[in-house]
Amino acid sequence: MFLRKAPGPRTATLPDGSILTLADLPSPQTRWVASRKAAVVDAVQYGLLSREEAIRRYGLTGEEFDAWMQAFRRHGRNALKITQLQKFRQPQVE
Repeated sequence: MFLRKAPGPRTATLPDGSILTLADLPSPQTRWVASRKAAVVDAVQYGLLSREEAIRRYGLTGEEFDAWMQAFRRHGRNALKITQLQKFRQPQVE
């Protein structure tokens, strides 16, 4: 049996000690829920996928993906829930 060697790392170790692999990522034709968005954000954040590769693979816009990253960094996994948009994505007053 021959395995195709993929460029880049095959696994990423998350801060909680869990291991994220390419096989753990959602399929490109997926229904987006917070846990799947978080898996893609983690994959980019820890070097498993590049930002451009994630955008291309999942058919996202750069703006959409950046909003996921920003919400995840500021408020954690719960900010990626569609029911929490009002609570977590209020404009920042400066």
